[in-house]
Amino acid sequence: MSNRGSRSGRSPSRMPSRRIDARVRELGDWRGRTLSRLRTWIKQADPGVVEEWKWRGVPAWSHDGLICTGETYRSVVKLTFAKGASLEDPSGLFNARLAGNVTRAIDIHEEDEIDESAFKELVRAAVSLNRPRKPAAAAGPVLLSGGNPQIAKADGDAPVQAYIAAMPGWKRDVGRRLDALITRTVPGVRKAVRWNSPMYGVEGKGWFLGIHCFTKYVKVAFFRGSRLEPPPPGASKDRFTRYLDLREDDGLDEKLLARWIGQASALPGWIP
Repeated sequence: MSNRGSRSGRSPSRMPSRRIDARVRELGDWRGRTLSRLRTWIKQADPGVVEEWKWRGVPAWSHDGLICTGETYRSVVKLTFAKGASLEDPSGLFNARLAGNVTRAIDIHEEDEIDESAFKELVRAAVSLNRPRKPAAAAGPVLLSGGNPQIAKADGDAPVQAYIAAMPGWKRDVGRRLDALITRTVPGVRKAVRWNSPMYGVEGKGWFLGIHCFTKYVKVAFFRGSRLEPPPPGASKDRFTRYLDLREDDGLDEKLLARWIGQASALPGWIP
């Protein structure tokens, strides 16, 4: 004979909720009423709770793991919280299994009164404790020699902004101001990170400027700096490149920098 009453082939009378219903009726006294009341509070505190039937006769409630069990004895109803030792209990509901490292329990006798609000708060705290934790945020970029951020080779504004965000201390503000000045001066500027350095260029013309962090300064490289008027002060082994080293207490001459940036972007750039 086919079982058409249950698609899973399991009798509804064997379902956990039905079994808990039967247990409440079977008890037929204050213990049943107490268990029923606590069961209602658990469901109200966490509408997503799952009812279970464990260890051949123990009602249990779970959400992303076990919350608590509801055991009944001759003179006590015991609610055992699976991770009770890790829960805050400002109302002092826990009164049993207090020496354990993991569980805590509430023993309820016939004349005992339970604070409904405090009990529901305890259930919600247990659910929160079970909730899967989000992975910890990834550590920021590694700082290489001189405090230079290690950023993977990539094109676009995003890797440049990641580099700037990782620049240590006062250098970050210098990086932001330089990036904003370059973007204003050269609309549509091409950006990328190469060799752990932000690079700025014009499409089809190569790179005209790069930035790199050193321990005591931020180095701005103009790859055709020898042709700028006036040329940036720092010499290079490369006869075309000139440098500007910006230290913590240096003022940023944005007018002169904008002039250099404008000139540099109009020249044929460096193509590696």
